[in-house]
Amino acid sequence: MTMTVELPALERTDAMTPQASPARLRRYARPALGLLLPVGLAVIWEVWVGLGYSTGRLVPPPTRIFATVMELTKSGELSRHITATVTRVAAGFGLGVAAGTVFGAISGYWGLARQLLDPTVQALRAIPSIAWVPLFILWLGIFETSKIALIAVGVFFPVYLGVMGAILSVDRKIVEVGRIFRLSGPAMIRRILLPAVLPAYVVALRVGLGLGWMFVVAAEFMGASEGLGYLLIDGQQLGKPAQIVAAIVIFAILGKTTDWLIEIATAPLLRWQDAFGRQSGAA
Repeated sequence: MTMTVELPALERTDAMTPQASPARLRRYARPALGLLLPVGLAVIWEVWVGLGYSTGRLVPPPTRIFATVMELTKSGELSRHITATVTRVAAGFGLGVAAGTVFGAISGYWGLARQLLDPTVQALRAIPSIAWVPLFILWLGIFETSKIALIAVGVFFPVYLGVMGAILSVDRKIVEVGRIFRLSGPAMIRRILLPAVLPAYVVALRVGLGLGWMFVVAAEFMGASEGLGYLLIDGQQLGKPAQIVAAIVIFAILGKTTDWLIEIATAPLLRWQDAFGRQSGAA
């Protein structure tokens, strides 16, 4: 009797162990798979330069870029430039998200506000980012305020469009169900509109963050004395391609890291989704 009870338990344990192991391997394999392309290209270019097919003067090999990064790190310059850039992006991203969320929600929920606001916002969205630079310098000066304002402008538009478009695309039948149950305005927003809007809002945040990293370069062209954008200009003026590429690589790493942090932070809010992407990602 004891054997008949223990054997199935052992069999279940043995059956679960092979299933848990591939799942763990898949979890670690996904980030490694994403690194395969950039690392592979870096190795190929390093070998290409090492074999003498290119001098690597204009496009330095990874070892030269790494040596430049280490040199900047040891001198303390790199941490100072990264801190300045990240601070500007964080401040501009926060302001842009707040303004874009508020105005996007107002335009999406209230038809009259949309008719008043949206044409002007769409016209402003067509203005190139560089066109704002002289105006912000004239209004706000050449210091941090103008730089943060420029980044906030870049973040504002995708967040505004994402929120407004998500609210307008909510299924009318779901809203009618809320009205049948006599939900008040705040209850309608909390229980129906917010869950329906959240997936598109997360995408808008990620797009806005990407534009924030792009706009910070234009912002740091406005007379900045520190920041990764300053490293780009300094490398161009002094003829240091390794420094330019190193700054670009650091931009890419910081941008991907912050995007990943948003994805991780918002994942618990989207667990209710039964979407194709989640099934394919888990496979």
